[in-house]
Amino acid sequence: MIVGTAVCPHPPLLLRELTGGQDVGADLRKACEAAVASLVALGPEVLVVVGGADTGGRREPGPAPVRAFGGTESAGGAGGSGTRPEEGALPLSLGVAGRLLDAVGGAVPVDMYAVAFDAGPGPVAELADAIARRPERVALLVMGDGSARRGVKAPGHLDERAFAYDERVRRALAGADPSALLGLEPGLAAELLAAGRAALQVMAAAVARGGASYRPEVLYADDPFGVMYTVAVWSCDC
Repeated sequence: MIVGTAVCPHPPLLLRELTGGQDVGADLRKACEAAVASLVALGPEVLVVVGGADTGGRREPGPAPVRAFGGTESAGGAGGSGTRPEEGALPLSLGVAGRLLDAVGGAVPVDMYAVAFDAGPGPVAELADAIARRPERVALLVMGDGSARRGVKAPGHLDERAFAYDERVRRALAGADPSALLGLEPGLAAELLAAGRAALQVMAAAVARGGASYRPEVLYADDPFGVMYTVAVWSCDC
């Protein structure tokens, strides 16, 4: 049974050592930590994390990939310099999730799964089925950014279609509407550099299989750097 879900983005700015003297990610980090804390408060027996990566599959615990983004330390305390990824480092989405879980605390066992950014319906359904079939009380933490083309200084420059796409996602999260998330087009998401599309669809498919109803709350929705970051929680009425 999925007792609740939370959606958080995974920009590098959530890793504090990458933000320099001014913590530009403070407000977003606070919202993400609140979302994760709400999952832990639901009393799950296991917390399942799903995040996008180049390839899918289960991941073992590891450090966040701070060197890949110019940092010099990892969550696991390994020093170093340059941009070479740490040995055993998690994909960014799962590494950020690990930091959020560390910040919130709690003794809930954690399982982590990567889903390929370009995953189609088959891999999405396979992972969703595996999560939905679990017999435990499952809290599902989904890591996924919106489009990265919401301004001329955005990572992907400006694409006017990004605004309608992100609004569809925001409304779906605000309305606890898994069918709307399942309707997101992979091709359009890829063109808009929306890194969270596949992970969101895993969540939507898993929740739809359970048939429970959820109370939604959006904690954050903004695009401070031309990338849409949305933080939301769905709590089960069960």
